[in-house]
Formats: sequence, structure tokens, C-alpha cells
Amino acid sequence: MQFVKPQGRRLMEIGFEALWSAIPYPGLIIRKDDTIAAANPAAEDFGATSVRQMRGKPFKKFLGPNSVVMDVIHQARKSDVSVTQYNVMVSWVGMPPSLQNLHASPMHEADGEILLLMHPRGMAEKMDRSLSHRSAARSVSGMAAMLAHEIRNPLAGISGAAQLLEMGLTAEDRELTGLIQAEAARIGALVDRVEQFGDLRPALRRPINIHDVLDRARRSAQAGFAAHARFSEEFDPSLPPASGDPDQLLQVFQNLLKNAAEAIPRVGGTIAIGTAYRPGVKLSRPGGKSESLPLLVTITDNGPGIPENLVRDIFDPFVSSKENGTGLGLSLVSKIISDHGGVVECDSRPGRTRFLVRLPVWIEKKKTKETDGGR
Repeated sequence: MQFVKPQGRRLMEIGFEALWSAIPYPGLIIRKDDTIAAANPAAEDFGATSVRQMRGKPFKKFLGPNSVVMDVIHQARKSDVSVTQYNVMVSWVGMPPSLQNLHASPMHEADGEILLLMHPRGMAEKMDRSLSHRSAARSVSGMAAMLAHEIRNPLAGISGAAQLLEMGLTAEDRELTGLIQAEAARIGALVDRVEQFGDLRPALRRPINIHDVLDRARRSAQAGFAAHARFSEEFDPSLPPASGDPDQLLQVFQNLLKNAAEAIPRVGGTIAIGTAYRPGVKLSRPGGKSESLPLLVTITDNGPGIPENLVRDIFDPFVSSKENGTGLGLSLVSKIISDHGGVVECDSRPGRTRFLVRLPVWIEKKKTKETDGGR
């Protein structure tokens, strides 16, 4: 009888697919003939290509000719040892090049097959930027309440004075007072948006079905500002409940959908909404604690993309790629997600912009038993 170690039995119970899907970095298995045998979900996200489209195809078809990646694979296969190469610029068909650390390892029980893992160099940098955006959003909170108070009172006076003047003016002059009132109303609306940053109360977290929130946001968008868009959804039905405030998260996703709807063309515009479980991303907390952010929501559009000189700062207050934008919408998104303990990222390139929202799952707090009379 063959003896199976406990840890080996545990791995067999978990299954290859669960472990393969849990790897947070793009991973591929390359056959001896350099065709793709398998790709994990992170690799599908990286290349915006499904595993069905990749399986059985020559790997170099997706990388282009004379790729350094193929050299690393061949070196690992020839030497029969793991090969790691840092700072490799990897190109993927239809995608701009990205800097990766490559790890190619022979699968000794499979004839000539190589496990290739790609570690994006930009992951830590993107997380650092997300934390910087969080700080920037919070910096607006400090001045928001003061600005709202200081602007709102004189603004009401201006609007009231214009109404009084209008009573004794001719029709031609009333056009000017109407303009004053319209501009005062526009400034008032801007103050309302700034004032939202002044709400420093912690988010009221409870278990929510993130798909219900996304469905509400999509239906609202389709009935209004995104009526011209073609929506597609790819949801993971097994997601656990998220931890958050459904109304605030609805505001976040409506804002992201509105940005997508304004970016896409009037004809042929598409917006894709996706959810997935991606363990492996943790956010450090004060006191040495950390919080896992395994819930991933993506909103992708086929618009022209965000200008390269703006994409790094798109979540900063008053930064906007729109001609008449205020630059407050995405800052508010960053603040709300920050209040929920999550992070939001943006990945934009010509012809595709994707916002990624990472959230924590709901963890039921253990109830403590109350004692009565020492019992």
C-alpha cells in the first residue's frame, strides 16, 4: 500500500484547478512544441484573451517574433532547471508592452512542459499609487466642509439679489439676471459635490451581494446616460458577500459606468462588467494589521483611453480628462472605496480602459457569551 503524506492528501482534496486559479500572477503551461496547454485566470486577464482562445495555439503567436520570453522557456527546458529573468519587457498581441519578472520551471513529470509565471513589476507601484490617491482624496475632506459653508452663504445672497433685480427689469435685461441665477445654481451643484468629501463618518459595513449592487447600477445606467452602450457581464456566482454600504457602493459603480458611457463611441460602444475572486492582495493597516481584498470588480470600456500624462493622477482631486470635467467624481470614488477598506486602480491604453475595484469580504464577528450571575 502506498503511503500518502497528510499534506499530499490535502493537496489532492483541494484539486489542481483550485490551486491554479488561486495564483494571483499570470501563469501558463507551455508544451514541448511551444503551444499553450493551460492558462490561469490571471493570464486571461493579463492578455484579455480567454483560455479557449489560447489553448493549443503557438505561444509566440501571442508574443510576437524574437520574444525574450521564448528564450527563457527554451533555456529552462534545455537545462532542466528553473530559470528566472528580471525586468523583461513582455509584449502581448493588442496590448502595450509591460515590465515583468519571468520564472520558467520544468514540469518533470510531464514531457518537456514548462510552467511559466509572470510577475508584473507594476503591482507594488500600482498599490502605492492607490494609497497615494487615498491620501489625496482624504486631503480634500479637510477643506470640503469649510468651502461648502463659506461659499454657500454668499451664493444664496447672489441668487436672491438677482431674483429681486429681475422684478424691475425689462425682458432684455432679465436675460442677464437669468444667467446670474443659472451660474449660481451651477456653482451650488459643484459645492454639493465637494461637500460629499466632508462626510468623515465611517462606512456602515454589512454583508451585501455585490452582484445586486452592480445590477442596480447597470439598470440605472441603461435607462439614462448609457442608453447607447452595449453591456456585457461576466460574473462569478460563487462570490462571498462583500463588506460595505450598498448605497455608497452603488454611487461608486454608477460613477464608473458614467465615465465609461461618456468615453465610448455613440455607435459600437461597449461596457463590460466583471467580478472575480482573486486572493493574494492584502492592504496594510495601522498597528501592523492587514486586510485581504479578494473581491474584484472590473468595469471596462472600449473608449479611446485616458491620456498617458493623466492616467497616473486620475484619482487626484480636480484632475480630469474631460473638457468640462470637475475632477471630483473619481476622487469621490477613491474616498468611498478607501472608507470601505479597499483600493481602486485604473489600467488604460488606447482602445480600452479598465477600472479595478478590490474589496474585502464580510467576516461575521464572533458573538461573546454573556454571563449571568457568574454562570
